[in-house]
Amino acid sequence: MGGRETECIRTILVDDERLASDELAYLLRDFSDIEIVGTARNGLEAVELIESLEPDLVFLDVQMPGLNGLGVIRKLREKTSPMPRFVLTTAFDQYAVEAFHQEALDYLLKPVDHERLAVTVDRARRSMAGLIKGGPPVEHPAPPRPAAQRSKLLIKASNRNFIVDANDVIYATIQDGLITVVSTRLEGLSNYRTIEELQSNLDPDMFWRVHRSYLVNINRIKEVIPWFKSSYQLRMDDKAQTEIPVSRVQTKRLRTLFKL
Repeated sequence: MGGRETECIRTILVDDERLASDELAYLLRDFSDIEIVGTARNGLEAVELIESLEPDLVFLDVQMPGLNGLGVIRKLREKTSPMPRFVLTTAFDQYAVEAFHQEALDYLLKPVDHERLAVTVDRARRSMAGLIKGGPPVEHPAPPRPAAQRSKLLIKASNRNFIVDANDVIYATIQDGLITVVSTRLEGLSNYRTIEELQSNLDPDMFWRVHRSYLVNINRIKEVIPWFKSSYQLRMDDKAQTEIPVSRVQTKRLRTLFKL
């Protein structure tokens, strides 16, 4: 998983003040791995843009007319939409506690300072690499404590709790807030709340987040299927031979992994 840090971080800027958005975009030009793929001027526009583009990172203004930044995060959670990392931006520091509750990656005060922004971008890089998850915003993040890798997982099926070997897990997917784990023997629900939480407890060399909604066992990929616009799907080694999409941001790792 180590190569992820060098790839582009697809980013959306959300601010109802064009000047503030343009200034942030200008500052972000100094970070070559930040790719701004869209901008939004209000909360409703932000929700639509995030759902359609599935960015990695969103710089989200807190105070906006109508649906504010915190409302954007809540709306996406209610819709069980794929969640990017959020950096909340505002001129007021009273939202820091709520930023923590919403598991924002970081919290920036306006006007944004370039050195402080560099800390945020570095935090985003490490999050993309799977080293840290969303948590309380901090000025200088401490080195993350690696999670213990589990060799066994609990899967709930037919009102029973089964223990399966992690090596036998083919893939996991999240829908409507529930994580389904498909193994060689059975299919059932996981007690983890997020794909990120599940991934952090598994071997990073074996389990790969190919899409926001899918975590796959690399050793259980049966076929790589070329798809439209230079994208790919993975056919897995389960009974249904499930086809799983590879997100655009993970295509480079796919090519490297299988020498495509």
